[in-house]
Amino acid sequence: AFAQPAPQATPRTVKLALVEGLSGGNANGGEAVFRNLVWAVERVNQRGGVKTADGRRPLELIRYDSKGQIEEALSAMRSAIDDGARFILQGNSSAVAAALVEAVEKHNARDPQRRVLFLNYSAVDPVLTNEKCSFWHFRFDAHADMRMAALMSLLKEDRSVGSAYLIGQDYSFGQGVLREARRQLAAQRPDVRIVGDELHPLLRIKDFAPYAAKIKASGAQAVITGNFSSDLTLLVKAAREAGFEGKFYTFYGNALGAPAAIGDAGVGKVLAVADWLPNMPGAASESFYEAFHRRYPNPADDYVHLRMQLMVEALAQAIDAAGGTEAVAVARQLEHAQVSMAGQTGTMRASDHQFQQPLVVGLMDRQGAPGVKFDVEGSGYGFRVVKVLSPAQAEMPTTCRMQRPA
Repeated sequence: AFAQPAPQATPRTVKLALVEGLSGGNANGGEAVFRNLVWAVERVNQRGGVKTADGRRPLELIRYDSKGQIEEALSAMRSAIDDGARFILQGNSSAVAAALVEAVEKHNARDPQRRVLFLNYSAVDPVLTNEKCSFWHFRFDAHADMRMAALMSLLKEDRSVGSAYLIGQDYSFGQGVLREARRQLAAQRPDVRIVGDELHPLLRIKDFAPYAAKIKASGAQAVITGNFSSDLTLLVKAAREAGFEGKFYTFYGNALGAPAAIGDAGVGKVLAVADWLPNMPGAASESFYEAFHRRYPNPADDYVHLRMQLMVEALAQAIDAAGGTEAVAVARQLEHAQVSMAGQTGTMRASDHQFQQPLVVGLMDRQGAPGVKFDVEGSGYGFRVVKVLSPAQAEMPTTCRMQRPA
């Protein structure tokens, strides 16, 4: 008569380790990633989590601050593995990503009982899915050469641009962006003169006025840059103050303070390439963006990445299909994942683990202009979609020769 029902056991979580710079020069970028992944994990957990042989298990996202430094990231990865994480998530530095790929390879060979997978949402150095590809690494962002090709598809049609200034961050990603800009300009717009070609330290420059002065003095009609975070915001702000009136062809000019910094000077002049933009036409895209705003209503938090949502959905799909979290089993499912959201579909390419998805290019304009229903971060400026490339149009060949586990 006094017997009580046994308490229901709490299911073990599937731990996802976010190894990212959450302090330092790109802390705002790290926090934007965290918000996106929190939202994605919540969506999976609201439907019961992932299916395993032990029943449904919720996902758990755990933060590890790498401070944007390689050694800190490697230490964080080791801590995450010791804490039980088997999925490492990182992206806001290609240099860090390359070090993590190498570390994951060594760890998985040394400790096969605790193998991990590395899911990359933003590190876009092409080598990561080419000569340095790894069975344990999956990239969900378009790599730099793919992004550059999307920008060039517009620049080659823009006959108002006869000269360009190339500027980027002095590390593997920034160097690769400028190298590919030179290659693609020579192939598609050999008439465009390169009047500047410059690298600067990564996330260390506080005053871009000297760089802006050189850009202005060069007579450039366009700037091509892969800069992100404060390196982009401070550059475009300094260029505006120097009186530069040319166009900016950017990888990341669509958020994290850049539109507000550019202001009216960017209207009709700043282009940005992305996997998705808030003003993508269609009810599904609009509904997706409005849902994000309900979750994060603060305009300062307005930086949503569709690819990060697709990444978590693909991982959940792969765990379901594998029936558990063992790395090889999940990887073999993940490399054939196909996921859809917001009216777009992406597919993982098994040969190199490079996600194939649409790419879009947007042109900065005032909110309320045709095609600009939504602004960015409450700035009053948004991006009108001017070019959409299908996954087939955005796809590029790979040189990957992947070594697969037996």
